[in-house]
Amino acid sequence: METQPTLIDGRLHDLGDGFTVRRLLPVLEARHVGPFVFYDHMGPADFAAGRGMDVRPHPHIGLATVTWLFDGTIRHRDSLGSLADIQPGAVNWMTAGRGIVHSERTPPEARAAGQRLHGIQVWVALPRDHAETAPAFHHHEADALPQIRLPGVELVLITGTGWGEASPVKVFAPMFFAEARLAAGAELALPAEHAEHGVHVIEGELEWGGLTLEAGRMAVQAGASVPPLRARGASRAMLFGGAPLDGERHLWWNFVASSRERIEQAKADWHEGRFARVPGDDQEFIPLPPG
Repeated sequence: METQPTLIDGRLHDLGDGFTVRRLLPVLEARHVGPFVFYDHMGPADFAAGRGMDVRPHPHIGLATVTWLFDGTIRHRDSLGSLADIQPGAVNWMTAGRGIVHSERTPPEARAAGQRLHGIQVWVALPRDHAETAPAFHHHEADALPQIRLPGVELVLITGTGWGEASPVKVFAPMFFAEARLAAGAELALPAEHAEHGVHVIEGELEWGGLTLEAGRMAVQAGASVPPLRARGASRAMLFGGAPLDGERHLWWNFVASSRERIEQAKADWHEGRFARVPGDDQEFIPLPPG
């Protein structure tokens, strides 16, 4: 018996300069889907020449971040010394583990010219037995990711497994994260090997179970049987999910942990300057928020 999906609207935040972010996870309807504990839809935003995004150095623990862009370029730097410009079709996977600091900025060339920025950022909670693993950063170009073609459907498997393929991105628990393009009238089955599923429509309109999902909407589902997607028109969507988390997580600011004590330790470490700095971007940082 199929479990019907639950609709999620999320919350829209205006970050200035016409740059908006819609936070779709966590929400009351779903704290997590598989290992995904945080899901942001950035933009689209058009930055004029001389303007750009500047996310100053900030810390993470207990999670991995994944950046996937539709338009624009973001320069990643971190406390391991990593430097990579993420562009559409490529993927950045950053394992925070016991602690990492990174910044995300518009590169100088894109800032000078102006650019459209549009993409997705997610946090994947690490399993408890990997929460304190060594931090790491991996960048994979577009040609390294599986391209899957089905009738009326084109898929890019960003991370994890699905549709008989496996992404080269190292993950720590069963999961999938994919971009799908569907022609009008196309139908797509979601990976049956995963227990929890999410669908986020970027463009077009999809039917999933008894729901109609318009652009910007998300729905999530858990159960032994998952309904297929059907495209009402040409559509693009992000598909994600995986095995249920091995226990609840506490989220505070940029920290994810299984205990409040670990969150408090991370807060103290950032406040006291015990996290490593970001080479090439060590003159600024985001202060610890109150609370």
